[in-house]
Amino acid sequence: MARLKASFKNSQGESLSGLLETPDSETKAYALFAHCFTCSKDIAAASRITRALANKGIAVLRFDFTGLGNSDGDFANTNFSSNISDLIQAANHLKENYAAPAMIIGHSLGGAAVLAAAHEIPSLKAVVTIGAPSTGHHVEHLFSHAKEEIVNNDEALVDLAGRKFTIKKQFVEDINNYNDVEHISQLNKALLVLHSPIDETVSIDEAAKIYSAAKHPKSFISLDKADHLLSRREDSEYVASVISSWAARYLDISDAKHEAASGTAPNIESGHVLITEQNKNFTRKIYTENHQLIADEPLSANGSNLGPNPYELLLAALGACTSMTMRMYATRKKLSLDSIEVTLKHDHIHAEDCSDCDSKTGLVDKIEKTIKLEGNLTDAERQRLLEIADMCPVHKTLHNEIQIKSLLA
Repeated sequence: MARLKASFKNSQGESLSGLLETPDSETKAYALFAHCFTCSKDIAAASRITRALANKGIAVLRFDFTGLGNSDGDFANTNFSSNISDLIQAANHLKENYAAPAMIIGHSLGGAAVLAAAHEIPSLKAVVTIGAPSTGHHVEHLFSHAKEEIVNNDEALVDLAGRKFTIKKQFVEDINNYNDVEHISQLNKALLVLHSPIDETVSIDEAAKIYSAAKHPKSFISLDKADHLLSRREDSEYVASVISSWAARYLDISDAKHEAASGTAPNIESGHVLITEQNKNFTRKIYTENHQLIADEPLSANGSNLGPNPYELLLAALGACTSMTMRMYATRKKLSLDSIEVTLKHDHIHAEDCSDCDSKTGLVDKIEKTIKLEGNLTDAERQRLLEIADMCPVHKTLHNEIQIKSLLA
């Protein structure tokens, strides 16, 4: 699993900070995660859930809302509407750099925000709320004791979860615009509601309001003994397991073995390789008769860094072939070869700097193989193994005259 830093602008041009948790293998879908009120992307529940989903093939972007965590901006100038706007900008970031999100997940007030933002993100097929209120207005009870001061003085310093935040009058006015559930009935997306019956921060009655307002397909899962912040690891991991299983039906995702067995994976002839686009950037799916992998470019080259780049794959093919050939020879000759490590590096060098190259001008491709052999071997055996290394089929192919024809299908 890889964790990639993400940065994008909010509607005011301020930089928002995020992390994209990606699977080690094929990414089946992309999702957004919205954290709870005054929390950050790094709260335990958010990090545990997104990592667990990545392990199940779903890449998830979690980010800090404006003015929170590592994101720019002043929290005092934000409101529920700005949270919705931030979510839309995050979805655009995924669409432009990876793939449009198919699922959105919101925890606590983040859940209310995703219910409101989902209408503005057309790629979404599934919406998930965790311990969420039905509307943004619900959060007012957290600072109801200071409401009079906020209205009279335009702002007040309020203690929220042990930290001081400035709440302005515009925040109160904004959440008053989000005090009904009509938008939930118009979702037109699959909905999963997860809530604990003992949640002391957001009553399970709020889950009932969400569920009642929504139209099918909709599902409800009780989180039993979980607290509002899902502070126990087993609770957040259970949530991730439920979400991934539920989402498979609505996102049309499955594991690679199931795809191959059901015939939905491409049928590749032996000896052939198929390359397809995973996104409009550089991420590519590679299919062989029995295997699938990803090729990509690093972030520095405007890629998504979800797999090795083409030259790394070329070096991997040569290195793997080299190691296999040496192992076959050592086994046949019964050599005491314990392990083989092959490190490869590709460079473009000037022909005039290459004493044994046929070309004398321009650039020449240079691949350097460094081979480490462990075992009780004589110097002669090591030297012979080095000679065998250059006899691998891929090595010979790269040295032979190669004819490549490009044909339109």
